[in-house]
Amino acid sequence: MARPDDDLVEQLERFREEQRAVRAARRADRHRLRTDDPDQAAGPPGVGGGTGVPAGPAGTGTLAAGETVTAVEHLVGNVAGTGDPTGEREAGGHDGATDQGGATDDGDAVGKSDAVGKSDATDQGDATDQGDATDQGDASGAGEVETGPGPAGGLSNREVMFERIRTGVRGLGQALITFGVIILLFVVYELWITDLFNKQKQGQLAHQLSDTWDRGDDPLAPPTVGEPGAKVRSIPLGEGIALIRIPALGLDYVRVIVEGTSEASLAEGPGHYVTTALPGQLGNFAVAGHRVGKGSPFLDLDRLKAGDAIVIETKTSYFVYRVLGDRRTGDPSVPGEFGIPGQQIVDPSETDVIRPVPGHPGLAPNGRFLTLTTCHPRFSARERLIIHAVLSGPAWPKSKGLPPVLKG
Repeated sequence: MARPDDDLVEQLERFREEQRAVRAARRADRHRLRTDDPDQAAGPPGVGGGTGVPAGPAGTGTLAAGETVTAVEHLVGNVAGTGDPTGEREAGGHDGATDQGGATDDGDAVGKSDAVGKSDATDQGDATDQGDATDQGDASGAGEVETGPGPAGGLSNREVMFERIRTGVRGLGQALITFGVIILLFVVYELWITDLFNKQKQGQLAHQLSDTWDRGDDPLAPPTVGEPGAKVRSIPLGEGIALIRIPALGLDYVRVIVEGTSEASLAEGPGHYVTTALPGQLGNFAVAGHRVGKGSPFLDLDRLKAGDAIVIETKTSYFVYRVLGDRRTGDPSVPGEFGIPGQQIVDPSETDVIRPVPGHPGLAPNGRFLTLTTCHPRFSARERLIIHAVLSGPAWPKSKGLPPVLKG
């Protein structure tokens, strides 16, 4: 006669077989859904119509969640109470219903892998198994749809070429902007910053020259008697020797003239050509100066007209020169006395303008001239603007005060 335990074991075996069949049918349905075959969408009878979702009580042969739990409870009740009048082997024995290979086996009725286990009704490997219905590698996985990047992140070759051109143009634009900023800063430095430095330097030179004169020294004084040869004592380059005043450019216009025409000397102020005559002497007293920047001492020389005064102040005297040209019309470009124009534009290589007789090389000095040279046009060194003047009378002693032309 068969024991109750044997009957229960057989029932449990059948129940497990049914559950395995249900799970296999579900997997088959999900496989057909993934293959997108509409002809096989409908599953065999008893698996919920091939939808991959178990039908409920109104389905065609599958167990709903409630029915599964009820069946499990019924079997457990049989194992725990009614299968054995004493309930000892089933409840506590390892050989009965609670044997880990039987009713409470992890793979059976109340095991974690069946009715309430993760491997059966709620098994993540079945209904919610990421490897099946929600498997990222199947229904919604990235492995099904290949969207690999094309050339250069999805751009066509033409788009890549245009992108490279845009990058090059953008880089060129940035370089040009940087270059423009540098040029702008350079212009600001030349036009304003150097003027500030020169103003400070001119103030120092004026103070030093005044102190020199107050001590009784004169950089332009003739050599001591008994010194043969030199016409004037040696003057250090860059040292102040005289003052230049141009009333037509303002009664406050005054600059210190330094010795030499090197770049360092002209950065401090108008510079005397060392090979030319001194103020008031027979010959040509020539002075160079910047048109723009470094104090811009000769910025407005082109405004001078024929007859305008240019005054050179030394320790003891004022020398008043007048711009050559047609004094009746004020046109300085017309050749005046001695056939020399008061204003002319020449090439930088034209050095005859500072000859003892301007523009007449080899001619012996026949007058006391003053020549001013500067760049032309403004902001360019392409040419030279030249102003010629001639001494209009004897030196005016400083003991008599300012000459009339400086009194306004």
